[in-house]
Amino acid sequence: MNSNRVAASRPVITDPRAIALLLAASLTTMANATISPALAGLAEEFAADPNALYLTRLLVPAPSISVIVCAPLAGMAVDRIGRRSVLLLGVAIFVLAGVAGGLLPSLNAIFASRLALGVAVAFIMTAQTALIGDYFTGWQRSDMMGLQISARNFGGFAFISLAGLLATYSARWPFAIYGLAGLFLPFIWFAIVESKPMKSAGSTSSTAVAGDGIANWKPVLAAIAFLQMATSLIFFIMPTQLPFFFDAAGYSSASMTGLGLGTLTLAGGCTALLYGQLNRQIGAGGAFAAGYGAMGAGFVVLAFNGPSTALLVGTSLIGIGFAMAMPNFVAIALHIVTPNRRGLAGSILTSSVFLGQILSPFLSIPIIESFGFAALFAGVALVLAGASVTALIIAVLTALRTRREAAIAEGSSAADL
Repeated sequence: MNSNRVAASRPVITDPRAIALLLAASLTTMANATISPALAGLAEEFAADPNALYLTRLLVPAPSISVIVCAPLAGMAVDRIGRRSVLLLGVAIFVLAGVAGGLLPSLNAIFASRLALGVAVAFIMTAQTALIGDYFTGWQRSDMMGLQISARNFGGFAFISLAGLLATYSARWPFAIYGLAGLFLPFIWFAIVESKPMKSAGSTSSTAVAGDGIANWKPVLAAIAFLQMATSLIFFIMPTQLPFFFDAAGYSSASMTGLGLGTLTLAGGCTALLYGQLNRQIGAGGAFAAGYGAMGAGFVVLAFNGPSTALLVGTSLIGIGFAMAMPNFVAIALHIVTPNRRGLAGSILTSSVFLGQILSPFLSIPIIESFGFAALFAGVALVLAGASVTALIIAVLTALRTRREAAIAEGSSAADL
């Protein structure tokens, strides 16, 4: 058995490497949404800038631009150089670029620092995905997928809530939160060990195990990446538009946004803890159906623009649904690609997430300006309802086919006897 993998009976959370990877996962939420509560304050600070309307809203997804460009290079580095060094470099850049945003004198300079932050995120997410595939297998890998989303959401709850508090004093203070990543770096340094070297592309990796890799994985990976991009695009309406939605509804933008995004991430984090068990019970198709259904219900609640408690219920449902759907993408990708392609798979999935994030404001802002927030939320809910029904049909057909194949196999075995 590969020494890089944990024993089958050992809970994955007891492995120091898992803890280190979860700490790294929490940084990806910090990268973008942490400064959401400060957007209105930054827009006011730089009101004289003619591009302030779009630039302030693009500060949240700005790292996505760099991720899309740099993730393929990060994937090559992860597969050819090694996972550990790329991960550590990413965390170091993350600290420097993140804190810089609170000190720079212009909106353009802050935007540039956000682009540098995206380079770090590309390194971190790509290396992390490959390391999860190297270290864990089977149900432990599925459990790790859920724990990863939980780490992102619980980290997001803490970081965004703190940012909401800090933003009430100054729009610049939330950037200081990025300095917390420096506290993670020593533990990641000592806990993460390099996995066994990958063999050249096209060869069979020494770390291959049963179930890792299928023959025709490229179109499947492309379909997964596209669906993940669409899911990310829809979900990112929350950090980019929620501050302005609350402001238009008459709430205090900074504090209500911090509370709204905090409940979203907390609800998602609690749900993701159950992902491994959920996946074992209803499979990926069922998880997709339930996840998209919950997200759609959340957007319906927001479309009615009720009291603050109702709006928080809506954001919670969106977080719950996202936590049900999102872990499936990486879990499926790691199952279909061979070990020596995990860096590539990680880079493609990382790019797809952030491509959705960067496209989100460009698609949502024109709809809001032309038809309003309610129309946007209602339209998104309709799309999610269709995705939920489609996933449910696929899940039922897959279950029926599996049952039929099992019955045929059982009948053949009985005939042989």
